[in-house]
Amino acid sequence: MPDFIFAYHGGKTPETPEEGAEVMAAWQAWFGAMGDAVVIPGNPVGLSKTVSATGVADDGGANPLSGYTVVRAADIGAATDMAKGCPMVMSGNGTVEVAEIIEM
Repeated sequence: MPDFIFAYHGGKTPETPEEGAEVMAAWQAWFGAMGDAVVIPGNPVGLSKTVSATGVADDGGANPLSGYTVVRAADIGAATDMAKGCPMVMSGNGTVEVAEIIEM
């Protein structure tokens, strides 16, 4: 069964400790619902730089990466269905890019 990367874009930093606890609980519930499909839970990421042939941009580009997860699914359709439950997607604060990890 192939692995897929969930590349998170967007989201927002919780404004209070209570909101932070709610956000963390939502992520834990989502990961729990996916069970063994979660291969690497991943992490949020910090500010990024985008490297191109013309130089380095400090802002991560138009849609900077905010985190990642690796899941195992039968196909990209199944992985996409899992991504629909992401707390960032459910709240309207972000998106999830889903791509198969190709074994080399």
